[in-house]
Amino acid sequence: MIKDKSTNAGSFSPPFGGVGGGFEPRTYRNQFSKQRFRSFVVNYKETDLWIGVDPASFREEMKEVAHSKVVQLRSEMEAYLLTDPVFGKTFEPHPVEPNAPEIVKVMAEAANRAGVGPMASVAGAFSEMVGRHLMQQFGIQELVVENGGDIFLKIERYLLMSVYAGSSPLSEKIGIEIQASESPLGVCTSAGTVGPSVSLGKTDATMIICRNTALADALATTFGNLVQVPDDVQQVTQQTEQFPEILSAVIICCDKIGIRGQFKMKLRQLI
Repeated sequence: MIKDKSTNAGSFSPPFGGVGGGFEPRTYRNQFSKQRFRSFVVNYKETDLWIGVDPASFREEMKEVAHSKVVQLRSEMEAYLLTDPVFGKTFEPHPVEPNAPEIVKVMAEAANRAGVGPMASVAGAFSEMVGRHLMQQFGIQELVVENGGDIFLKIERYLLMSVYAGSSPLSEKIGIEIQASESPLGVCTSAGTVGPSVSLGKTDATMIICRNTALADALATTFGNLVQVPDDVQQVTQQTEQFPEILSAVIICCDKIGIRGQFKMKLRQLI
């Protein structure tokens, strides 16, 4: 989960949810600047999206457009799962039918690259597909689509974000400065100690930033699974170098943190 600290510059449990879902209040959404983003929520079944748009670009009809896209994606997903139930259960990469809907193919491709099950990428895939659909329908300057801590982001000015890591003493102490020139991109977080999502690891937060949000989501699961004790953090952080798609990575386990990538890190007292 990511919290926006900027004011002047912003595995799955239920199969379509993300970290948080209906299990805990998503109070971290309140950290996004209300001056910078005008927001609304899209709820449909287990899907719960927070969408922020710059005030100048905001249109009331965006709410219905986003809701309709969520309904479409879920309907396509549910129909496919009836024909291929393994897709929704396996923790391993899974081939899909040639005629599978786009959302299924996007998830399967990300999962195959990351070496995890397709549902590990569902939240990120939904975030980006809804976000890009809104960008196609409206002239949007800045956009945030957050789905249980998995974020699709398009910005015009830098965004300073802090990493929420549950009970870790490092929670919200680290800020990552996202440069506008690198967006749109995906910022996704997996945790073994926070939220209901399935994780085989013990991290308080594994944050991965990629241009592909579904891949960022899947890779957050991949590297989160590898950390069992705090002493694993540095080695696992180094392993993220194997994926050139990763722009930045942050891994937190108890009082240990590993950081790699091109974005600047700032301590909380400097934010």
